[in-house]
Amino acid sequence: MSEQTTQHVTFTKPDEVRSFANGRLELLHVDGSAIGRLVLEPGWRWSNDVKPVAGTQLCEAPHFQYHVAGVLRIAMADGTTFDAGPGDVTSLPAGHDAWVVGDEPAVIVDWFGASEYAK
Repeated sequence: MSEQTTQHVTFTKPDEVRSFANGRLELLHVDGSAIGRLVLEPGWRWSNDVKPVAGTQLCEAPHFQYHVAGVLRIAMADGTTFDAGPGDVTSLPAGHDAWVVGDEPAVIVDWFGASEYAK
């Protein structure tokens, strides 16, 4: 069994920042895991702003996310579409598109999939 240590990290000083059109990903590395905060500006859409970086038709990164602010519309490959807003938690398998709805940035904390996002 490995010994655990106390860690305190903050998104005000992320370990890495990945910028892309209309948004950015801030990454923290904690106890061997990556946690990301996505800040997506109004007008951001995965298929327009990240697809050219990812090189795939849909987002192939699975996600486990907590939605802090704004509204994100998510469209799954099977046609399911829904809006996620403040206080919502989403678990998304690979194969989706998403875009910001409205005039407020969408802020999302992602515990799974962030380390490979926008690479």
